Amino acid sequence: MRRWAASTPVHLAFAFLAMGAWAWWANRAHPTPEPQQAALLQGALSACLTFYLKRVVEWIAARSVGHLALWLPPAVALAGSASVLVVLHRLAGTPALLATIAVPLLVSGSYVTLYNLTLWRTRRTRHGDER
Repeated sequence: MRRWAASTPVHLAFAFLAMGAWAWWANRAHPTPEPQQAALLQGALSACLTFYLKRVVEWIAARSVGHLALWLPPAVALAGSASVLVVLHRLAGTPALLATIAVPLLVSGSYVTLYNLTLWRTRRTRHGDER
């Protein structure tokens, strides 16, 4: 079970299915194929953004100090993620744009904030500094 929990493909598949299902539900009142297109796009974006969010937070956190390292990495990662979601869903013509991206942004915002907090605390504990 631990191997599955740590498996990148499992995480990607879960992101694809969970956020794709949300996008379908958010667009269900619109005619076919709009809900299906929104679901496929959001599922694919959620899987791809999983890599992006983690790497951006790690990269910025390693180069930031003090309290800047606490808020800058998740802010930049989330702004980038929101930009990608808005632009690509607009290009795809997703009808319920805000409803479609609200839950993925809430989930990813929570993830990057908590992950960065963990990195920040770990670095402070290990190094005993204000970094």
